[in-house]
Amino acid sequence: MSLSPGGIESVLSEIRRLQGAAASGRQVEQPAPEGQDFGSLLRGMVGTVNDAQQQARSLASSYSLGEDKVDLAQVMIAQQQSRVAFEGLLQVRKQLISAYQEIMNMPL
Repeated sequence: MSLSPGGIESVLSEIRRLQGAAASGRQVEQPAPEGQDFGSLLRGMVGTVNDAQQQARSLASSYSLGEDKVDLAQVMIAQQQSRVAFEGLLQVRKQLISAYQEIMNMPL
């Protein structure tokens, strides 16, 4: 499971909506949950990245042991996919920290 760019944008738009409501002083209605909470989504993303890293590590190990069914191209592709997934997760983390800091700096 991964958070698509549209999913990130929807989270950011919700944060902006809440910031605007807080700035204007009006009461904010909390929408009903839509099936999956943010924590579950984040855990799923971390699990996906972990799976990609383990697969890349497994392929690299198989290649270094000389297994015939694994070629260098598979190893390199798996490692790049793992790296890209990890970088994406770091960017989500960076955005979450930024949003948290903005919320914490809001005047009450």
